[in-house]
Amino acid sequence: RKHSLEIPPPSEKDWLKDEEENFFLQDPDQIRDALPQPFRMVNKLVMLLFENAMEIIEKRERLREAQKLKVQPTKCFPTAEFQVTGTANCLAVSGKFIFVGLSVGLAAFRMYDCKQVCAWDAVKTEICVIHSSDLGNEHHVLLAVDEMGLVLLFCFHKENFLLIKILNEAEDITKRSTCVEVVLSPGGDYAGVLLQGNSKVWLEVYQLPKDSWLKETEKSPGAAGGLGFREMRFWEAASQADIFLLQESPVSANKADAKLSLPVLLLKVKPPKPITGTSFKSPLDALKKVDDGSMLGLGHNHLIKDSQWEQQEAIFRSTYREYLEAKGESESKDEIPRRATFHFLLPSWILQVGLEIKVQPDVPAGIGVHWEGSHNLCFYLLNRPLKEKVDADVKPDIVWPCAAPIACSAVSSCSRYLALACEDAAITIWDKHLGYPLSVTAIPEERLIRSIHFL
Repeated sequence: RKHSLEIPPPSEKDWLKDEEENFFLQDPDQIRDALPQPFRMVNKLVMLLFENAMEIIEKRERLREAQKLKVQPTKCFPTAEFQVTGTANCLAVSGKFIFVGLSVGLAAFRMYDCKQVCAWDAVKTEICVIHSSDLGNEHHVLLAVDEMGLVLLFCFHKENFLLIKILNEAEDITKRSTCVEVVLSPGGDYAGVLLQGNSKVWLEVYQLPKDSWLKETEKSPGAAGGLGFREMRFWEAASQADIFLLQESPVSANKADAKLSLPVLLLKVKPPKPITGTSFKSPLDALKKVDDGSMLGLGHNHLIKDSQWEQQEAIFRSTYREYLEAKGESESKDEIPRRATFHFLLPSWILQVGLEIKVQPDVPAGIGVHWEGSHNLCFYLLNRPLKEKVDADVKPDIVWPCAAPIACSAVSSCSRYLALACEDAAITIWDKHLGYPLSVTAIPEERLIRSIHFL
C-alpha cells in the first residue's frame, strides 16, 4: 500500500442513538441499578423531594447571608425593675422622677434607683392619662385624667403630691363634661383641655401660675404635705435580683391646710359655626362687622343668601350625580365637629403680639387649633388681658385657609416647623419663624393620612 493505515474520522451519521439498549459503551452497572415498578416511581419521588429540600436550604442560606450584611438593631434589656400597687396604665418622665398612673391613683418613682417615693390614692381613682413638666427648683406640674374624664391638676414638690384643682368639676351632674384630650405646654406655662358635654364640645386654655407656686411652697412648707399623701416603706427582697417590694404604711393621710394659686382660664374656644346664608340687608352692614381688613376671617361675613346656596348645591349635585352616587356621600354640612387638634406655639413672625408686650422666647405665645372637617387653621394669642369675658365667642387672631379639610398636624420639637396634612393627601411643611411654606408633597393614590410626626 502506498499510504499508511489511518483511523477514519467518525461521522455524525455513524453515532449510535441513546435509545439503543445494546450500546457497548453503556455503564455496565446500569443494568443492575434499573429497578422494577413501583420502585422506580418511589425512587423518582425521593429524588424530587431531596432536590426541593436542597433548593429550600439554599434559599434560606442566601437569606441568612443577606441578613448578616444588614445593620442589626441594638437589643436593650431592662437594667432595673419595680413593682407597683394595682395596674400601671400610663407614665410620664419629668426631671429625675417617673410618674405612673395606676388603677388606684398616682405613684412617683426616683429614676436612678427605681424606688417609690410618694403615692396619691385619696379616693382610689384610676388614672388613664398623665402629662408632666419640670418647673425647676424641684417642682413638677402634672395633669392627670381619670376613668370618669375628670382632669386633675397636681403640683409635685419635695416628693409630695398636692392636688390643686379638678379643672372640669361641676356641682350639677347634668352639666358635667368629660375630657377628650389634654395637652401641657413645654415648660408648664399653659394647659389645654378639650371637653365634651351632652351636645357641645369646646376647648379651654388655662394659664398655670407656676411662679406663684414656687413662692408659695417656699413660704409655707406645709403646702408641700399634699392631699391624700401616703408614705410607703420599702423592704429589700431576699433575692439576687434586688427587687424592691412595696408595703402600705399604717400612717393616716395628711391633710394640708395651705393651698396654691388656682389656674386662670384664658380662652374658651368653640367649634366654628357652619356657614349659612347671610343675615345682612346691605353690603354696608357686612362691612361694619369686618375688623380692620388686615387678615382673613372664617367666612361668616358675606352677602350670599340661602337661596343662592341651595341653587349652587343643586347645580353641583346634578352635574356630578354619578360621582356622588358612586362615592356614597351622605355627610351633613350642618354637623358640628366633635374633635379638635391643638398645639402650643412659641413666638414667631406669624404670631405678632405687639411691641408693648414683653415676649419670652421659651414661653408659648399662641395656640393653633383646627377642628375636624374644617379647612381653616386658627391661631389664638395667649397674651390676652384677663378682663375679657371667657364665655364670649372668641375670634381667632390669625386664620390660615387650606384647599381641603385638615386631617392632622404636627409641630417639631423646636416649635419652628409646622406640618399640615389635608384630606386630599397633600402635606405642607411651614417655617413659622419666616412665615412661608418649605415644601408641599402630594401622596399618590389618594391615600388618607391619619397621623403625621417629626422625627
